[in-house]
Amino acid sequence: MIEFIIGEKGKGKTKVLLEKANREVKEATGNVVYLDKNTQHMFELNNRIRLIDVTNYPLTDADEFIGFICGIISQDHDLEKVYLDSFLKISKLESHDMDVSAVLPVLKQLTSISAQFSVDFIISISLTKQQLPEEYHSMVVAEL
Repeated sequence: MIEFIIGEKGKGKTKVLLEKANREVKEATGNVVYLDKNTQHMFELNNRIRLIDVTNYPLTDADEFIGFICGIISQDHDLEKVYLDSFLKISKLESHDMDVSAVLPVLKQLTSISAQFSVDFIISISLTKQQLPEEYHSMVVAEL
């Protein structure tokens, strides 16, 4: 399953994602991972959640990011949920002239990975509902 927390930059998506992660980890039977662009929120997360600062790894494009996700999944057969904060930045899709259609192949891959490995992805993404591909509108759990 994939869920989205959407909205423009600076609208409070990270706070919503942190609250959701901390609330849901209490009921999780498997492991939970939180991917972010830094470790700023380390002390805001429940200690059962593994925080990974993606910028510590030499990822250069979205394909490498998908490989990184697959590597995490391959090493943790009990992985249940992955929270992705600042999605466009950590997935290497953020650029000044970014075409939103570049996001679609990555979301399709995450959807496939989610189904194949029974891992939920909860994604905080700096897009409006109009920018998000229509097939993902039903997966929006918070719009800020």
